Amino acid sequence: MNFRLFLSRRWWWTTLLVILGTAVCIRLGIWQLDRLHQRRTFNDHVESMWALPALQLTAKSQVELTTMEYRSVEVTGTYDFSQQVALRNQIWTDQNGIPRAGYHLITPLLLADGGPAVLIDRGWIPADGNAQPDDWRKYDQPVQVTLKGIIRQGQAKPELGGVPDPQLAEGQTRLNFWNVVNLERIGQQTPYSLIPIYIQPDPDPARNEPPYPYQPTIELTEGPHLGYAFQWFTFATILFVGYPFYLRKQEPEAAK
Repeated sequence: MNFRLFLSRRWWWTTLLVILGTAVCIRLGIWQLDRLHQRRTFNDHVESMWALPALQLTAKSQVELTTMEYRSVEVTGTYDFSQQVALRNQIWTDQNGIPRAGYHLITPLLLADGGPAVLIDRGWIPADGNAQPDDWRKYDQPVQVTLKGIIRQGQAKPELGGVPDPQLAEGQTRLNFWNVVNLERIGQQTPYSLIPIYIQPDPDPARNEPPYPYQPTIELTEGPHLGYAFQWFTFATILFVGYPFYLRKQEPEAAK
């Protein structure tokens, strides 16, 4: 085959598009392999945390909690409802399968043995009738509590497409409604230190009034990433290998 045909006046633009298309397909295939690696790393981490016994969280706990997301934890303390905030745009499905809009209450728990507090995602409350922090006080639990849950990391910014939390306006000292659990910024408006994680308590199926505790459903699968990677590499091969065969069929006409 005459390789000058690839760069001929008639075909050079098509050749360039084929090269670019091949490069894009290869890059997408590598990206899917990278996603697969991230997924496997996440699965290994979650499984290792699930295998550990429940951590007894106290003021004297000498562990790196930020590396223990999804580990079971137990803590005892008293809620400080004066410093609680709400997480916007939370959906809860009732017993009839109907999704309802609302908030999650995020409340500091003052540990029984002193030291810094820890934020607790107490769960879902309905949006109706809870537009102001004073409305949340009907959910107060004024006694010392012992709860079990899982460790979660905070978020500095929302997921792709999410709305970031606003900055404080002039004269404003705190935000009561948040889009993500931004531990650093929430800590800036809290009059005492916060442990750099928050806790999602174990759901209670027998609970018949809000707040309803929530935990994410985690599926330890590898997802479709390997299949997608194979598809992109296949497309790259078809472009790179198939294009010369296509040009070969065009050679007699080009020679004329």
